[in-house]
Amino acid sequence: MTTTRRRREATPDAAASAATTVTGTLRLLRFGLRRDRVRLPVWALSVGGLIAYFGAAIPAVYPDAAAMQTRAAIMKDPSGAFMTGPGYGLDDYTFGVMIANEMLGMIAVAVALMSLFLVVRHTRAEEETGRADLLRAGVVGRDAPLAAALLLLVVANLAVAGVLLAALLANGLAAADSAAIAAGAATVGLVFGALAAVTAQLSAHARTASGMAGGILGLAYVLRGVGDAAQPGGSTLSWLSPIGWAQQTRAFVDLRWWPLLLGLGTAVLLVGGALLLVGRRDVGAGLVPARGGRADARRALLSPAGLAWRTERSGIAWWAVGLFVFAVLTGSMAQGIVDSFASQPQLAEVFGGAALDDVLSSTLSAFLAFFAMAVAVYAVVSVNRLNREEDDGRAGVVLATAVSRPAWLGGTLLVTAVGSTLLLLVCGFGLGAGVASSVGGGGHVGAFTAAALVYLPVVLGFQAVAALAHGARAGTWWVWLLLVTSILVGLYGPLFNLPDAVLDAAPFALVPHAPYEAVTVLPLALLTLTAGALTATAAVALRRRDMTA
Repeated sequence: MTTTRRRREATPDAAASAATTVTGTLRLLRFGLRRDRVRLPVWALSVGGLIAYFGAAIPAVYPDAAAMQTRAAIMKDPSGAFMTGPGYGLDDYTFGVMIANEMLGMIAVAVALMSLFLVVRHTRAEEETGRADLLRAGVVGRDAPLAAALLLLVVANLAVAGVLLAALLANGLAAADSAAIAAGAATVGLVFGALAAVTAQLSAHARTASGMAGGILGLAYVLRGVGDAAQPGGSTLSWLSPIGWAQQTRAFVDLRWWPLLLGLGTAVLLVGGALLLVGRRDVGAGLVPARGGRADARRALLSPAGLAWRTERSGIAWWAVGLFVFAVLTGSMAQGIVDSFASQPQLAEVFGGAALDDVLSSTLSAFLAFFAMAVAVYAVVSVNRLNREEDDGRAGVVLATAVSRPAWLGGTLLVTAVGSTLLLLVCGFGLGAGVASSVGGGGHVGAFTAAALVYLPVVLGFQAVAALAHGARAGTWWVWLLLVTSILVGLYGPLFNLPDAVLDAAPFALVPHAPYEAVTVLPLALLTLTAGALTATAAVALRRRDMTA
């Protein structure tokens, strides 16, 4: 009996030793697919729907080869290459070449964002909320959560690639080149998803992990843009960016597959690094240790605004650094724009015979609007932090004191508004500094810095919409839908041949593109009043609802 008992007592130990570090991976994968059963199809269908609409709109806007070559002339400008791609096939500009030049980069960024958010959500966010502890209490291996997230990453990118390929084929494009476009977008997604798996091991917070991966994505876009603007076909900087690798396949011009091997190899190396790092840290902790705090809190932390500033200041600083570098590099292309128009007089006809100074001012003012769109993204991200504060119980701790709900909401909105103002000023100053270093003239710095504030009412409007979504607890998906739609209409509305009523009603079209256009007070005042009304409505909605709902 003693021998039998010892064998029975040894059985659990034997079973535990037989379990591998990836036990439970497939079950966690099925669980992840169920959790994202709505989110992933929305991403895939959004990308495919954009290409489908693009294919329907282009023939109406550019009905013949001559019209397409007019569009190609714009893409020969360095500013066009910076925003789109290296500019292959501009001498014979077809619909497929347009997709590869003008859409692939944007699609790759969207897929990269989907991928890095997905990986962080299923790894670091699970540990931060404590749900990972519940999972690991069962029969789950040490590496299983990360392995399941990476498999889910592959499934998500294959789904997006499949829908994108179907949309391209539906537009009558060549199968091989269409497959290269879809594979390129998916490869970029795999690279940045794997990068997020690494950053999730470094930081103990999901926001920081996403921010680090997102910052590298922004840097990759800038490197690609500067490299493509430097010379036709891209330069050395273009090859430092995974986005550039996807575009270097030269789809619909001179198809080559080997640049995608760079992306796949990088993704494999990053996955290996993430799996190595996950075994070197404790669950819930990051490899980069958190800095110790003060023994006594500062008086500023006794107010909601002070607490919000303490939690947001590092994020604002990183946004400011990234946008400033991006703005300076963008402004430094001013001389390239001047040289391009000097060497290609036919470009002046594309812009209606406008003077060179007017074309330069108009182009750079459009870039300033692009930076304002990025600041609007920051504003929505910052306000959406309130949802996590409430879900994790930290809001309840604050509201248990003498702080009212409107004061708690107002503190975050005040910090977000201040941060948005600072970021707009940084963008304008950086753009003006880049222009001044390129073509000379110190007046550009002050002009673009002041012009950036024109977009503050629009940014405050999106901030108020995000606050209303939180106050009513109505979800954030529709806020992002509104913002992304506004950005797409602002960037590609004329290209899509949208009605003038839609173009004029787009939020970023409601303000003048300063400093090229004269500033009028009335639309800015109306936008500010609208933002104020939405903010007040958000405060009322927050007061009336159950905080646990």
